[in-house]
Amino acid sequence: MRKATFLAAAQADLVNILVYITESSGSLAIAQAFVQQLRAQCHKLAGLPGTLGQARPELRPDIRSFSYRNYVLFFRYVDDRFEVVNILHAHRDIEGHFTAAHGDEP
Repeated sequence: MRKATFLAAAQADLVNILVYITESSGSLAIAQAFVQQLRAQCHKLAGLPGTLGQARPELRPDIRSFSYRNYVLFFRYVDDRFEVVNILHAHRDIEGHFTAAHGDEP
């Protein structure tokens, strides 16, 4: 069974989501619960057989995405790992984010 790993950028995204929801809702508990749901969804996807999500060659050749609530989970398959690359709000400029974050990286 594949294991989910969260790259540094995805971990930073989760912290930013936690801060945003805490500030918006006024509740750290609500924010923590939601971040845990995002992490659980990533682990669930990692454990499922096959290749999941939508290929996103316009971002990078190895990136796939899956929408969960108002967020988009970006991941890739590397050997027996399911690497979570980023977790972004669906209303963000996703192409702009990947261009800025990864430059011309293939």
